[in-house]
Amino acid sequence: MLYYKSFKELKAIAHKELFPALVGDVLDKMGYLHQFLPASIKPIDSKLVVFGKAMPVLEADFFGEQLEKSSNSYINKPFGIMFEALDSLKEDEVYICTGASLRYALWGGLMSTRAMKLKASGAILHGYSRDTNEVLRLGFPVFSMGTYAQDQGPRGKVVDYRVPIEIGKVRINPGDILYGDLDGVVVVPKEIQDEVFIKALEKARGEKTVLKALQNGMSTVDAFEKYGIM
Repeated sequence: MLYYKSFKELKAIAHKELFPALVGDVLDKMGYLHQFLPASIKPIDSKLVVFGKAMPVLEADFFGEQLEKSSNSYINKPFGIMFEALDSLKEDEVYICTGASLRYALWGGLMSTRAMKLKASGAILHGYSRDTNEVLRLGFPVFSMGTYAQDQGPRGKVVDYRVPIEIGKVRINPGDILYGDLDGVVVVPKEIQDEVFIKALEKARGEKTVLKALQNGMSTVDAFEKYGIM
């Protein structure tokens, strides 16, 4: 049974009834055993939650804002095609970026302001973010490996976007669901989205029954034997 009719309804249900760890458990049961991004990727504020559709971005290191000789016409553009990538964000999408070293930040305050204007759901960086106080004031969900002030301008450029990327052992395709909180970010492949969230909701509602049983004194052995949930 499908419990939602639109992505907005799914997002609301996720915020109200689900959490990434539970969704990860469902993926494990379905045989998808490597769907969490590295544990080092955390929200810049422990209360932040991100839920949205992946808009993957590929970054690369450079060693100068402009190069005298290059075979790529866009290489001498400041930040490469980062502005085009950012401006392409659609409602409920998440800017998720990888490919860079840890020499500089991949996201900041002005980018957050633009993303919010576009009604994006958040940003996930396989690297650092910066302008932390500004981003916290905005309340925009940013997940990163930490904060670092050094700018990407003369050090890195976006070279492509809306293409498949990999972070750790996880492949992220455009449109996959990204769901993250303080415990981590899970990637739900778009082709199994409905099945995953149907099972996640059933598990979440079943866990409430188990919780009541434990509160009433049932042992964990008996609870797991009866309900198959723990």
